[in-house]
Amino acid sequence: MSIRKSVLTCLAVLLCAGAVLAEEPIVPKEKILLWNGKDFTGWKLYLCDPKADVNAVWSVMDGVILCTGKPNGYMRTEKDYANYTFHVEWRWIAGKGNSGVLLHMREPDKVWPKSIECQLMSGNAGDFWLIGGTEVKEHVDKKKRRVAKKCVNAEKPLGEWNRYDIVCKGDKILPYINGVLVNEGTEATVCSGKICLQSEGKPIMFRNIYVEPAK
Repeated sequence: MSIRKSVLTCLAVLLCAGAVLAEEPIVPKEKILLWNGKDFTGWKLYLCDPKADVNAVWSVMDGVILCTGKPNGYMRTEKDYANYTFHVEWRWIAGKGNSGVLLHMREPDKVWPKSIECQLMSGNAGDFWLIGGTEVKEHVDKKKRRVAKKCVNAEKPLGEWNRYDIVCKGDKILPYINGVLVNEGTEATVCSGKICLQSEGKPIMFRNIYVEPAK
């Protein structure tokens, strides 16, 4: 194989839906805590309003992240990840709300960045939303960006803690809510990147955020 062809092959591996990662994604070999329970070390806080105070929107209290939900934005990992199971727990504290986990996020930062969202909206947690031209095989209705969850609501009553365990292995995405597989995405056009938690309207709490090897 020629040197030129070798270089092109390497670039093709790094290319995923037209975007090149700045560095090789981390593939967990053991459990990696993404949030230390004290501050936002390892995360970037982004809001759509550059004049807004991110510290007024995102704060830490008693080992829990509190997000006010306004203005729109997200907290995202500084590192890229691939082939992992992502774990997060969330709780609504002011009635029904909207948020989400953005997987395989690609820069630049904006609302909303290229990614595949695993929905957290009350009653719709487990839906996929395809952002920035991303795709999965199960996306049949091209007039909509939503791929509805495949089972009944697995969420707990409002005010109780829920848990997400999202398996991202190769081009597959399998979201489990409270131990129930609620959806399936295959042949995803992005398969690595950053992980974001959204600020999108209503107060929400997050805790116990980590990745571990994909199961």
